[in-house]
Amino acid sequence: MLHLRGAFTALITPMKESGDLDYDGFRELVRFQIREGIDGIVPLGTTGETPTLEEDEEEKLIRIAVEEAGGNVPVIIGAGSNSTAYAVKYTRRAKDLGADAALVVTPYYNKPNDEGIFRHFEAVAAVGIPIVIYNIASRTGKNISTPLMKRLARIPGITGVKEASGDLNQMGDVIQEIAVPREAAGNPFMVLSGDDAFTLPLIALGGDGVISVISNLVPAKVRALAQAALTGNFAEARKLHYELLPLTKAAFVETNPIPIKTAVTWAGLPGGPVRLPLAPLSPASEKPLREAMSGLGIAIR
Repeated sequence: MLHLRGAFTALITPMKESGDLDYDGFRELVRFQIREGIDGIVPLGTTGETPTLEEDEEEKLIRIAVEEAGGNVPVIIGAGSNSTAYAVKYTRRAKDLGADAALVVTPYYNKPNDEGIFRHFEAVAAVGIPIVIYNIASRTGKNISTPLMKRLARIPGITGVKEASGDLNQMGDVIQEIAVPREAAGNPFMVLSGDDAFTLPLIALGGDGVISVISNLVPAKVRALAQAALTGNFAEARKLHYELLPLTKAAFVETNPIPIKTAVTWAGLPGGPVRLPLAPLSPASEKPLREAMSGLGIAIR
């Protein structure tokens, strides 16, 4: 039984100045994450610029991630689409290539009703790989309410949620009304924060951890924060939360992943440019990012 608990990195996709993917750089990033003790990796999400990737590029990235993880940490592959047929296809690809789970976002732009969302996730879960639902209304235009999440959680194979609604009340309801009863029944439903700023409060409410953006740069610190909170050491967790807060804010000063990819590149790790329609970080946004990195003792190269 897959049990996701701790800090998981929503990986960036490094690129060359030519715009081609930097596969060697991606391999280096995965190795860096594992070396720093991260609990798992999440390629091909929003942070990985998946909307701009070709299918052959995605397949190569999945193969590298699975190979480098070597079964030592779980690999959760982004497999969402606003087409159910494509979401099923991408979920099956993740399964066939050896991923441990698939992260499937609420269908975006179409704005389906609750029955449409239910049938969408029912279809992807039928592939036979653990499914983590990604609830992020700010990008999809549709929030998954707690009553609907309860219904989705009863689908075999739905194993948890990346909760990025930004609503702590909703997160608490999901934990109390879904995760707690499922845990008592021996069938865990994992609730992971989709926002770095909510890692500490979500875990304090009984959640399981975070799928993090800033851990692209500081995986060991994000994992330390998650583990401190999960073990009840909230004094240490608060200390780390406030230590990381300037970076958390700076990482979202513009659309993700523009700032974090810039920071990773500045730190000397493989990052490179973003693909259109994203554009480079504006000069006005550079100062808070530089200050946040300096505050964490990260040299800019």
